[in-house]
Amino acid sequence: MFCMTATAASKKKVKKAAPQAEKVDTIPARDFSYLFGKVYTNGLKQFLVQNKGISEAYMADFIEGFDAGKASEADLRAKARLTGTEIREQLEKQIIPQVSKQINDSLQILDAARFIEGFRTGITNENDQMPISMDSAQNVVQKQMEYYQTVQMERKYGDNRRAGEEFLKENAKKKDVVTTASGLQYKILTKGEGEVPTATQKVKVHYEGHLLDGTEFDSSYKRNEPTTFACNQVIKGWTEALCLMPVGSKWELYIPQELAYGPQDKGTIKPFSVLIFTVELLSIEK
Repeated sequence: MFCMTATAASKKKVKKAAPQAEKVDTIPARDFSYLFGKVYTNGLKQFLVQNKGISEAYMADFIEGFDAGKASEADLRAKARLTGTEIREQLEKQIIPQVSKQINDSLQILDAARFIEGFRTGITNENDQMPISMDSAQNVVQKQMEYYQTVQMERKYGDNRRAGEEFLKENAKKKDVVTTASGLQYKILTKGEGEVPTATQKVKVHYEGHLLDGTEFDSSYKRNEPTTFACNQVIKGWTEALCLMPVGSKWELYIPQELAYGPQDKGTIKPFSVLIFTVELLSIEK
């Protein structure tokens, strides 16, 4: 094998090849650029029609603006007017129906014309019929929304709330039922002799839960597996009860809706539901 010595190698000049631009083997770059621009418009007309409302009849105007490159004062004014039209249409077709349904899904409370008047005033600050600050207006709207929602919830689930209140009233008269200051009620089925957990401690329990009509909505017994959690990571009625129960206890809890899920809809558990639990405190997890 031929081997060049280090001295000879240092004297031999090696001519490096000049870097060459990568070749385009099919068409000239200018033609490639033209076609690339052409294919980039694929779907543009459909977008302009569906998203911008520019029909084929106005395509020449679109091209006129495209060719101008920079918007003129007249173009800017036309764009502002078009944007105002689009927002008005969005208000009438989308926003107002959505807000109206949020307020009440069965009664038409929101006055659409007045909503639009207020919307316009909020933009222009002209002819304000109720001259209060934006913060004050937001507070009024929020409180009124809460009122409307309370009325709607009462209409839908008021009977549920009243049934729960009547049940707890009668249940409290039973001699083996204890009622705490919060309204929680419980009955001792098995008296435990162990340690009483604190709110931040983890406990292991077996339990099952029912509604007033007997519907079972959860059961660790049926899963054949106790549940572990911190006492303060559950509904208020559970937290209070667990912090009164010695380990080894088995209690029946009657939890007012205020100490359960209140106005929340939990599927099987409807708003304002009194919940009945059988709870067995197995241990405190160290």
